[in-house]
Amino acid sequence: MHNRNSPLSPEVWLHDLFTSKAVQEGAVIRRKARDVERFAGMDRFLREIDRRGYQVIENAGQIVIFCNRAPIRWLAGPDPISSKEIGPKSFQDFGAPALR
Repeated sequence: MHNRNSPLSPEVWLHDLFTSKAVQEGAVIRRKARDVERFAGMDRFLREIDRRGYQVIENAGQIVIFCNRAPIRWLAGPDPISSKEIGPKSFQDFGAPALR
């Protein structure tokens, strides 16, 4: 749900988020779930994540966005996956820009 008191439209907020340097470098960013809902709306935000091919998780009110297409490997938890199952990968394998 869009915050009528915000000077930013959902489109501007999403544009600012996804044009940040961290996103352009294929990094990981974090936002409060409450802010995502307030400024863009969760449905609109998730459509943009899907359009870009990114992955996102939520934990304790925080949204963590993986701004690349690399697989997420749980190192601990209910069903960790070994790196042997995934095999060697580089950022280029997932469409992320090359690191400079």
